[in-house]
Amino acid sequence: MSEVSTAKKKRVELLFAAFLLLVGIIVFVDASQLHSTYSQADAIGPKAVPFLVSGILVLSAIALGITVVRGNLAEGEEGEDVDLSQPSDWKVVLPLLGFFVLNLLLINWAGWVISGTILFFGTAISLGSRRWVLTLVISLVLALGSFYGFYLGLGIKLPAGILSGVL
Repeated sequence: MSEVSTAKKKRVELLFAAFLLLVGIIVFVDASQLHSTYSQADAIGPKAVPFLVSGILVLSAIALGITVVRGNLAEGEEGEDVDLSQPSDWKVVLPLLGFFVLNLLLINWAGWVISGTILFFGTAISLGSRRWVLTLVISLVLALGSFYGFYLGLGIKLPAGILSGVL
């Protein structure tokens, strides 16, 4: 591996470690602002898991940073289905990114069922599905199933949005 590609690879891995650290800090700050309805005498409340995730993210970021600085870089994927000489297919990546951003923008207003259906449908179409009606039906079933699965199975209310009187 040439000196330039090693330096670039090192920079990219350090950037990823910084990203992990940032996400860990954001999760910690967000978790610290949770208001619990549970008794303070409870050993484990709703803040425990986010704090645990935050700690794992921060420790992973530190460990990755130390590993990269010591010169131990990850090896590139050499699987038979991956051709590293080819660039990313932006005709697939950009629409996928767009549907994720659209989901973020719509979820509170439109609700999970509508935004999730759009997310699942857009993802499938971006990845090559050409059976639009079947894809739409499956997307709706997945969104409704996950909505009620979270509500009935886990007791977590996903946003109902404009369908709040219907769902």
